Amino acid sequence: MTVCFIASDMSLLTLSGISKTFDNGTQAIARLDLAVADGEFLSLVGPSGCGKSTALRIIAGLLTPDGGTVSFAEPKPAAGFVFQEPTLMPWATALGNARLPLDLHGRNKGEANDRAARALARVGLKGFEKSYPRELSGGMKMRVSIARAMAAEPKLLLMDEPFAALDELTRQALNDDLLTLKHEDGLTVIFVTHSVYESTYLSSRVVVMTPRPGRVAADLVLSPPAGRDETYRLTPQFTADAGRVSAALKSAMVAA
Repeated sequence: MTVCFIASDMSLLTLSGISKTFDNGTQAIARLDLAVADGEFLSLVGPSGCGKSTALRIIAGLLTPDGGTVSFAEPKPAAGFVFQEPTLMPWATALGNARLPLDLHGRNKGEANDRAARALARVGLKGFEKSYPRELSGGMKMRVSIARAMAAEPKLLLMDEPFAALDELTRQALNDDLLTLKHEDGLTVIFVTHSVYESTYLSSRVVVMTPRPGRVAADLVLSPPAGRDETYRLTPQFTADAGRVSAALKSAMVAA
């Protein structure tokens, strides 16, 4: 794999010809090409095992592909990663968990506490700084996980099915909170999900991947209103866009 920097276009990152085969012989991705523009909210959707999470981990540098080029804008954007499970340290408070990336980078403890507390407040957890994971609901744990990613002040936020295990009302509330964070911080978000409706609600662009080995089957640009809320899900535009994503997903499955 080659990692390089983008000199002059509007892309924040580009994957070119990325392939990944695991030690057990499973080929997760084959010749994946994907460009992500600065400020986009891009969702990756596709069947289980199609390489969505693998692609996300390659972008994050958590996995090394077998071939291809990963290019970033210069300077390389700071990235935060939110996993499907909150992965909180059970012995640490919400504040301690949110502070973790700052501690790992050797930040002054006072500054780290302030930034972690602000991040918790932004995700609706002001007053829960001293709570331990066992004292929090599933949705609150995920909010701590998001706060942990946001405390490092990333420009690129990578999210791997973060809301999949949550009930529908909590999931919708976190969708709205995520859009607020994206707008306030000018984030670029790459979001992995199995949900056609979630991807349609959140995204300015949805990339549908083929069954394994994953590659791009469809690349759909959406134009949701900036100030959308739950009422947007009842509009003809949302229904039409969700239909486009669903049809592209079905077409990818049939072609495979």
